[in-house]
Amino acid sequence: MGKTNKDYWDLTAAMVRTGILGYGGGPSVIPLIRYEAVNRYKWLPDEEFGETLAIANALPGPIATKMAAYLGYKQKGVLGAVVALIAHILPSSIAMIALLSAVTFLSDSPIIKGMIAAVTPVVAVMLGQMAYEFGEKAVKGLGKYLGIGFFIIAFLLLEGIRVHPAIVIILFLAYGAVHFRIVGRLKAKRQAKEGDQ
Repeated sequence: MGKTNKDYWDLTAAMVRTGILGYGGGPSVIPLIRYEAVNRYKWLPDEEFGETLAIANALPGPIATKMAAYLGYKQKGVLGAVVALIAHILPSSIAMIALLSAVTFLSDSPIIKGMIAAVTPVVAVMLGQMAYEFGEKAVKGLGKYLGIGFFIIAFLLLEGIRVHPAIVIILFLAYGAVHFRIVGRLKAKRQAKEGDQ
């Protein structure tokens, strides 16, 4: 199998797995996509995945399909984006159509209700773990006090004032760009002073 075919195979396999195993909507699929892209295939570093996720959240449409298309495009261009998107949505679409009558028939079954109740905490733990890891990286990059302060500000904007998440993301992206530019200048000045001495 040539490298190009292997790339398409890896892309298809990863997106099929995330499409089949992801349960509970877009946010529950993100930890699976992150595992495939960052840990298994190392298509991009964790920091870039976090930045891409933030930008994708600010755009309209389902988050999981945007991430699948981005990863496909990053690997193999437009054709890669199409392959990744189809691989991600096709298995679950087929399963949804095939199982619709069974779900309707079994919707009142205590067994099905129990299965759904059992999966919900797993999704919550996966999302919590991902949020913790991103928070940990933010604290390392910004410092403990600034990281915790921004967490509180984001929480108040989202839950207290009910600002749209896209606006909060844009505000923090803008701050991040300014912050790292200022930090870069300060480091350059400090190095210049040390070089003069």
